[in-house]
Amino acid sequence: MVYVEPHGRIEDAIVREKRIKKWNRNWKIELIESTNPEWGDLWETINTWL
Repeated sequence: MVYVEPHGRIEDAIVREKRIKKWNRNWKIELIESTNPEWGDLWETINTWL
């Protein structure tokens, strides 16, 4: 996992995921690199939210 966005409601997360899936590859790469430039594994980050 190299990119994650927290959402308060599952419905909001689903809408966001569907929007991002329609983006071209370069936009997705820019989004990832804006928050995780090293493309590090974010499992530990996600795990602390649970």
